[in-house]
Amino acid sequence: MSYSVLFVCLGNICRSPMAEAVFRDLIRREGLEDRVTVDSAGTGDWHIGHPPHEGTRLLLDRYDIAYGGMTARKLAAEDGGRFDLIVAMDTRNERDIREMLGASSQARVIRFLSLLPEKGMDDVPDPYYSGNFDEVYELVKEGCIRLLGRVKEELKHE
Repeated sequence: MSYSVLFVCLGNICRSPMAEAVFRDLIRREGLEDRVTVDSAGTGDWHIGHPPHEGTRLLLDRYDIAYGGMTARKLAAEDGGRFDLIVAMDTRNERDIREMLGASSQARVIRFLSLLPEKGMDDVPDPYYSGNFDEVYELVKEGCIRLLGRVKEELKHE
């Protein structure tokens, strides 16, 4: 059995590629690369083909987390059938994902910070506007660790 996760933000250059890289790193450390696939996308098309934002790259470099080969892409209708779980980085993205994929989507869609209810926040702040990549990394790291626990439970029950 395998499990697939797609992280989605607005432009797919800051938050969702950061989450993809962090989650991929956790999956690798757990030896689950053959059972869990990870990707990211954006609801907008402004940055298609571009690498992650410099702020995201610098932060991932600091923690020695690989992101080579990652480029921005737009969420596609087919993603609703390709992924088990789609994780929206904020409320607006969650709404846009549901609209873009429609009722026929088989993927479960959640908001990233639903993984961290104790934070009392709905949305992962967008560092494209705030510049606060460190705050976003801390949220992403904690949320990805919690998500990994959930995915491992899912894998046990299949």
